[in-house]
Amino acid sequence: MKSGRYNVGVGLLVMAGFMAYGFLLIYLRDFAPDKEAWVASYSTGKHFEARLAHVHGNLFALLNLALGFVLVRLSLAGDKARSAAAGLGLAGLLMPAGILGEVYLGLSPIFVLLGAVSMTASVVLTGVLALKHWGDGRAAA
Repeated sequence: MKSGRYNVGVGLLVMAGFMAYGFLLIYLRDFAPDKEAWVASYSTGKHFEARLAHVHGNLFALLNLALGFVLVRLSLAGDKARSAAAGLGLAGLLMPAGILGEVYLGLSPIFVLLGAVSMTASVVLTGVLALKHWGDGRAAA
């Protein structure tokens, strides 16, 4: 498996999606018929949660980009460890998706928690692998 490849590709696509979502938030703030109500709820309710999803979606997309590029450099770390870190990074995207699910679909916050734990574990595992294997060999294929 080309550990890191999907983190980079999916990270870029998720970033594009949450950038587009940012345009929706701008529309709701500046142009929507009930923009005053939206602005009035700046720090509460759906408005606050929507902003959290936008920010964390782009942050986690950037983290997946970073994870992908680091994992490609760790050719001697072993496929299982790199695949685990890559998979956990992708699973971390459940957090911003879960926030959107809460806001728009009334879903349980379990996806937010699973995503947060997954991303944290991915970053920790990738950090440990980088400390052990950085510069041990060429970039992985």
